[in-house]
Amino acid sequence: MGNTLGGKKTIKIMKINGETFKLKTPVEAGEVTKDYPGFVLLESEAVKHFGIRAKPLGVHQQLKAKRLYFLVELPKFPQENAPRKVRSGIIMSAKDRLDSLMLARRSVSDLSLLQPKSNIIEEGSSENGSKTRIKMRLPKADVEKLMRESKNEAEAAEKIMQLYLNINSNDEQRSSVAQRRISTGGLIARQRRGGFMPINEGEIQVAVA
Repeated sequence: MGNTLGGKKTIKIMKINGETFKLKTPVEAGEVTKDYPGFVLLESEAVKHFGIRAKPLGVHQQLKAKRLYFLVELPKFPQENAPRKVRSGIIMSAKDRLDSLMLARRSVSDLSLLQPKSNIIEEGSSENGSKTRIKMRLPKADVEKLMRESKNEAEAAEKIMQLYLNINSNDEQRSSVAQRRISTGGLIARQRRGGFMPINEGEIQVAVA
């Protein structure tokens, strides 16, 4: 009689490998799982009806006598990054792109400074073809002198254009003389050094109708 009453107040726990052990009630699920980190208890009836979707018992849930419970290990899933870390990664990527853009612009600026200082003219027309923009690089001292001697912008622009044409014409004449010396067996023309001398240049843009 005593053995029968005692048997009604016990529960059976089964491990995944088939090993079983019994506990006396009252007992909570947490008292069973405390010695098995990462494990939970599943009620056999819940497993029978819901399978792998059976809900694990809470740590403070009382186990019922004459019931069978399964002690199983929870599956381990790869940890996902927290939203805060994801946003931080996006910000860092944007910062890296901005740094790369700034470095690219700085490199272009450095290359423009390495260009030889010479007389350069650039022309471009607007979409309607009504104006032409001329860009010249001339000695700053000569440009300032012409600006002071001119009565208005139109006269200054005309003098600056004439200055550019004169300089360009002189360059062509010197080049032609050097070529004739080489072709007739004369002295080899010396390399021009004007492009490497640190002259002080000014830059002006004139819109001509």
